[in-house]
Amino acid sequence: MVDERADEEMDAQANEDSATDNQTASQRLRAAREAAGLSLADVAAKTRVPMRHLEAIEEGEFATLPGATYILGFSRSYARAVGLDATTLTDQLREELAEGGLQPMSARQPAYEPTDPARVPSFTLAWGAAALAAVLLAAYFIWRSFALSPDAEPKPTKPVAEAPITANKGAAVPATAPAATNGTVKITATDSVWVKIYDADNVRLYENEMQPGDSFTIPGDANNPMIVTGRPQVLTVTIDGKPVPPLGTGERSIADVGVSAAALMARPAPAANTSTAGSIAREGGAPAQ
Repeated sequence: MVDERADEEMDAQANEDSATDNQTASQRLRAAREAAGLSLADVAAKTRVPMRHLEAIEEGEFATLPGATYILGFSRSYARAVGLDATTLTDQLREELAEGGLQPMSARQPAYEPTDPARVPSFTLAWGAAALAAVLLAAYFIWRSFALSPDAEPKPTKPVAEAPITANKGAAVPATAPAATNGTVKITATDSVWVKIYDADNVRLYENEMQPGDSFTIPGDANNPMIVTGRPQVLTVTIDGKPVPPLGTGERSIADVGVSAAALMARPAPAANTSTAGSIAREGGAPAQ
């Protein structure tokens, strides 16, 4: 009797494991949420992921989401909120996305084309170029030997008159300092935001849902570090403690944006605040030149 009951329990457990294995990642998330007695609003409050994105994940409507990178990031936060193994679930979801034709963002690879034989210089042209180079090199050495000969007399040169330097009294001449191309780049969040930072080889340097006050310093030896985020307007970026223009306005997500010191310094300066200039003009003043 005891053996029969044990066999029934084992069969029930096997059936339950089989049903779980046959579930998609979306179905596993929904089942775990319902088992925990949570609503989608509860999960949205825990993860700070918009409810419409959570609904799309549960329904498997991944085409409505911004991209595969966001799908994996949102699903990882969802899994943690309902007590699932985030790594196992995202691995399963990554396989499902690949089967559906959606691939996570990867570093762009240069395209190489086979050499066109028509573009290769002919044998005669190559030898002709080599002969011309040899003649020019010989002519240079002959000229140099005559120029350095002790019999050659230097020609007198006329003194060049110096132009008078005039300057307005009281006017300081600004010194031109070269723009810094290196420095310590620090990214700080002013609100909750998901951020991923990676290098040119698609090696992940940082990926997390930052909370207000969280910060990350770009490694100095990172190879062309780049960032992807959906809310660039809540990120403050500094180089050696000095702020730089925002990465974006928040109207759209950003991806493949360089965050090295050189890349940030090369970005164009933000447009002038026309509203401030207009208010100065209405008051009868003029902006300083």
